[in-house]
Amino acid sequence: MAKLAFLGLGVMGYPMAGHLQAAGHDVTVFNRTAAKAEVWVAEHGGSMAATPREAAEGAKFVMTCVGNDDDLRSVCTGADGAFSGMSQSITLVDHTTVSAKVTRELNAAAKDQGLGFVDAPISGGQAGAENGVLSIMCGGDQSVYDAAEPIMQVYSKICRRIGESGAGQMTKMSNQIAIAGLVQGLSEALHFAEKAGLDGRAVVEVISQGAAGSWQMANRYETMLDDHFDHGFAVDWMRKDLGICLDTANETGASLPVTALVDQFYKDVQKLGGGRWDTSSLLKRLRALD
Repeated sequence: MAKLAFLGLGVMGYPMAGHLQAAGHDVTVFNRTAAKAEVWVAEHGGSMAATPREAAEGAKFVMTCVGNDDDLRSVCTGADGAFSGMSQSITLVDHTTVSAKVTRELNAAAKDQGLGFVDAPISGGQAGAENGVLSIMCGGDQSVYDAAEPIMQVYSKICRRIGESGAGQMTKMSNQIAIAGLVQGLSEALHFAEKAGLDGRAVVEVISQGAAGSWQMANRYETMLDDHFDHGFAVDWMRKDLGICLDTANETGASLPVTALVDQFYKDVQKLGGGRWDTSSLLKRLRALD
């Protein structure tokens, strides 16, 4: 078992770090709100540190799961950043969804210090983190990934290296693009059924067994029909992710008309006060148009 550091104890990071400690690793956690780290230690054991640097000192792997590009730079670089506390050949595995640009920037900085870096964004939501069945899509040097993969397997159902640095983040963008279109389509289907006077549950029972079936339909249709949107991945975070997708599409020349449209629909949800509602709240927007 290894000495590890885990930086960021949000709805995803908190249970992920817990799985590592339960698997027998010696985990030191850092969180900007220290009270959250204190609660984690009381629940799981391990230890906490006052800075990312202190958490990283002596660790074989450092895992991060924070908010955005700036948050990731903050915990990695600077006098109190994780890089300053890491010894040569130690690897940082980043589970944050960020831009490929900052990933490549930090990967280059890590290599300059003789460190390893893997971009490893995650999919599966809070439930996936809590149950240890996340999908992890990775970018980075093959040898660095190979060393880190057994650690990530503790909380994943699938973990794959897609390519060089940034490939994991590009794959996560593909994931978010697909989800945006699926959730909008499901929302329109349920809204149409409601307006037609149909039993939504009966409709889904039938169509979910055919070509229309999806994870979103199987896991979200009941709460959507019940107008319940206070679980899962928040709209504010989805708009952050879709913004990364659209910016990257401009750089690569990709055409994302549906993604751009759904991003604006999520903006409407925010105007309804739903920034913290989960992404299936696109149905709430359609109902508000009635």
